[in-house]
Amino acid sequence: MLKQFVTVMPGTLPVALLVMSLGVMLDVGEGRDRPVSATWRRWGLAIGMVAAVIFGVLRATSVINQRSAVNFPVLVVAIIADIAAIVAVTNARRLTANWKRHPALLNAANAVAALCIALSVFYAVPDVILQLTVFVEPGESPFTSEMLLRALGFLLGVGMSIIVAAICRTMRTTAFRSAFTIAATAVVILVTIQHLTAILQIAQGGMIMLHGVAFRILVWLINHASWLVQAQAWVFAVPAFASIIAGVRMPLQGADAAESRKHRAFRRKAISAAAWSLIAMIGVSLTLTVGVNATTQTVTLSPPENYSLKHGVATITFAQVSDGHLHRFQYKAKDGTVMRFIIIKKNGGAYGIGLDACDNCGDAGYYEKDGKIICKKCDVAINLATIGFKGGCNPVPLPYKAGNGKITIQTADLDALSAHFQ
Repeated sequence: MLKQFVTVMPGTLPVALLVMSLGVMLDVGEGRDRPVSATWRRWGLAIGMVAAVIFGVLRATSVINQRSAVNFPVLVVAIIADIAAIVAVTNARRLTANWKRHPALLNAANAVAALCIALSVFYAVPDVILQLTVFVEPGESPFTSEMLLRALGFLLGVGMSIIVAAICRTMRTTAFRSAFTIAATAVVILVTIQHLTAILQIAQGGMIMLHGVAFRILVWLINHASWLVQAQAWVFAVPAFASIIAGVRMPLQGADAAESRKHRAFRRKAISAAAWSLIAMIGVSLTLTVGVNATTQTVTLSPPENYSLKHGVATITFAQVSDGHLHRFQYKAKDGTVMRFIIIKKNGGAYGIGLDACDNCGDAGYYEKDGKIICKKCDVAINLATIGFKGGCNPVPLPYKAGNGKITIQTADLDALSAHFQ
């Protein structure tokens, strides 16, 4: 249950906070006294959710097994929409004040917000939906207490995200608007950083090649993804403290008894909203630190497999490595260095072959998890299509020949690369 909880919440909380922030900043009027675009954000949420469910189902059933082909163009448009949403949020006061004088501007802002929400939901939610596929382990009965606990963890993860967003929303009437604007702007900026990190991760090793500081920044962002999620919650500490200040400054005595009661009610509401928001932020951090640590297990590399080694040639048959999973092999170089190399059959029938090491992370090795090949040291998921190519966190490529039902590697080529394991 805890594993599903700590996995689902980071995927849904940013979306929940984004929807809430844009709603608070751009909402105006009641009943008929509202712009024609008042419901567009909800439509964006609904359309994004439906599309995410469809995409998630297609991925779960392996109809689509290259999600980057879909996610890359989605992320390109999402980043553009995110930047436009930042502009809309920072100018929200002017857009909503006397909006009837310039309804087209508010409609444009709501259109941008709707697109931003739809694309963010479409990108984030499929991974959450795929958690449903692990409710029942292979060989288990579908109706067990374990399955029910996993389902409960999933629902609690989604529910907590909604509750945290709803709690933070209560400060919209108690905190200074400028303070809430700062928090809302920060949420959209952090979402933009998440989308930019994702698109660079997809492009790394293929369309672009990051090196040095740029690559280290990308790896840091990938490895500290949970910090970005926590930051999206903690930015609401700004309106929380503003709410406390507003409550403390509110005089308890008014012009009459009715106004005095109103002042005392506002103070209670302001301090209560701030306190519950801070509790929610602490809960998010505990979930993504203590909770994640409680479910994290030390990764152990799979043992090396047997292969033929004769006359300076390592031979591995196609039959041994054609299942699409990661296969690890070991070789002792002439200088005595124990080396490892990996082979995996990629989509389209080609083989990804390289050392079980990379130029950035050394000989930490790679492991397979949920159909992804992941670097053990930096926890980066490697784009399967780029295995066998230089750059980034890709396995160091090595020369080989494939044909006649086998893969052959000259041991002299392995000897030349032994320094990667020293």
